[in-house]
Amino acid sequence: MLVSALLMSVGINSCLCVLLFILYSILRKQPHNYEVFLPRRLVAGTSKRRRNKVARYIPSVRWIWKSWRPSEEELMASSGLDGVVFMRMITFSLKVFLFAGIIGVFVILPVNVFGDQLTHINYADWSANSLDIFSVVNLNTRSPWLWVHFGAIYLVTAFVCCLLYFEFRYIGMKRIEHFHSSKPQPNQFTILVRNVPSSDGATVSDTVDRFFRENHSSTYMSHVVIHRTSKLRSVVDNAKKLYKKQADPQRVKKTPMRFFSRKDTPEGHYEKVLQELEHNIRLGQAEVSSPGKEVRAAFVSFKSRYGAAMALHMPQSVNPTYWLTEPAPEPHDVHWPFFSASFMQKWISKIVIAFACLILTALFLVPVVLVQGLTNLSALEYFFPFLTLILSMYVK
Repeated sequence: MLVSALLMSVGINSCLCVLLFILYSILRKQPHNYEVFLPRRLVAGTSKRRRNKVARYIPSVRWIWKSWRPSEEELMASSGLDGVVFMRMITFSLKVFLFAGIIGVFVILPVNVFGDQLTHINYADWSANSLDIFSVVNLNTRSPWLWVHFGAIYLVTAFVCCLLYFEFRYIGMKRIEHFHSSKPQPNQFTILVRNVPSSDGATVSDTVDRFFRENHSSTYMSHVVIHRTSKLRSVVDNAKKLYKKQADPQRVKKTPMRFFSRKDTPEGHYEKVLQELEHNIRLGQAEVSSPGKEVRAAFVSFKSRYGAAMALHMPQSVNPTYWLTEPAPEPHDVHWPFFSASFMQKWISKIVIAFACLILTALFLVPVVLVQGLTNLSALEYFFPFLTLILSMYVK
């Protein structure tokens, strides 16, 4: 590979980075993207709506400087421990690249360039040279400068290992500190139990209660059986959408010709629709409470987090397909349609996802292999003889 090709690659990647930065600075200003880029500020009510529509499409770099201003305490208060860890990952990468860049530019690069193994070096036009002059290939086999080259590499490796050790220890201490300072959450005392076996003459609730009273009598506290609520959930979602429309006065359309407008006000119309939705919700709640709507899964709560952890990691049955336990998700992370799927449906979905990932990886590798093959036309001609005519063509 030539130096000019490397410089071209650096230029293309730099332009792509600048383009992505510009797109991000524009997209984050669009009102329909506030829920993606500014969810916490929307919940807190501190986000400001931009009245100037032209300013939304002008890229800015102030957000880059603002992202480095907050301290770790401010990040912990605004974004939690995940935000602090993510920021530490960025600073760790910058430290590694800065140290490795200094050692590479001022130690390894001069040692390799001034080697005498390669004699065909064009000092007048550096871009026409091969990248081998910057590598260890340019050094003789028994050259004393090899110790400098490998010593610098060992120094970078030792620096990265030490930095990793201190970062892992710091983040581990932060996790323990955050765990002790945070209040206990309900999901920490709860586990999700799926594939509850059926019993003759007993409901799912009775089966779960009897099983955990017999096997975890000292730590078991209560349980909640999951029901199929697809219809009820759709009604509740419609009610939420209607409430948002009523709460936003800008969405209420006014008819300019009142002679042809409806006699009832928008508030009266929404009130009637909400009454119908309330009636449908009550019917859905009554339908959900029926025994036929029970899913063979339940949230089981324990008296302590230790009891929940013991029940989570212990096999509950000889049959591996029954009494499957997993950590209970947080309330806002619950995906209710997930509980209605059977054991085979979940396994089939996992196989489909794994197969889709393999296909995506293969599709990604195709252009990479083609681009890498163009850098070595002789190997490409050897493996694909039918391309000999095309590869032998040249542009006049």
